[in-house]
Amino acid sequence: MPLLDILVLTIFAACWLFYERLLKTLGEGGGVLNTDMTVIRARWMQEMAVREVALLDGQLLGHAINSASFFASSNLILIAAAAGVLFGGDTALKSVEALPLLAKTTPMMFQIKLGLVLIALARGLLDFIWAIRQMNYCLAAIGAAPMWASPAVLAEYAEAAGGILNPALSAFNAGVRAYYFALAAAVWLLGPLPFLVATLGAMSLLLWRQRRSRASAAVRKVRQILERQPVVPGPHLARADTPPEDRI
Repeated sequence: MPLLDILVLTIFAACWLFYERLLKTLGEGGGVLNTDMTVIRARWMQEMAVREVALLDGQLLGHAINSASFFASSNLILIAAAAGVLFGGDTALKSVEALPLLAKTTPMMFQIKLGLVLIALARGLLDFIWAIRQMNYCLAAIGAAPMWASPAVLAEYAEAAGGILNPALSAFNAGVRAYYFALAAAVWLLGPLPFLVATLGAMSLLLWRQRRSRASAAVRKVRQILERQPVVPGPHLARADTPPEDRI
């Protein structure tokens, strides 16, 4: 493999593998979308625990599961297409070489480049599958939320439910992020320099959306509002200490 390709591939791997750690470092001072969403989702579970009926929470999470299922299905189609080209032998390579924009390469380099795209898509698929499983666990936790309990028990339950929900949606985010890096990996077919530009561009776009986009500013404001507003239990919890036979 040429030295330039090795260098750019190393940069790509560093950006992909250390992106989460970089976000956590940036999020320590606040102002990072994913960090703010972690706080908002934890508050969601706190509100869920003090609601009399958690039907709305189940519907919202069901929508997230549908989204993850859609992305997982799309990933399977893309993986099948990439694998078909990768294992298509010389015929597939000759067909690709006929495209004017692609850089001339050896069959082995072509397989390595396409294999990287396949790896990025496969990793995204695994993230979506794990996200769906965890969101189903969270649905069970929402359905099992106690209606009659002390505030201390409900707060503990909300924290435990948030410990299921946040990793689930973080896995969903990782699956979506895999598309960015799969696209950057696909640009490697054009050559190492376009691959480098695409990798740095994907990284820059992801970081910009985390810290400078309108959505990140709005999410930050939502977090600030929620942190000023205490969790108010529903009226049904005022009867939590009433004996069961006296409850209406």
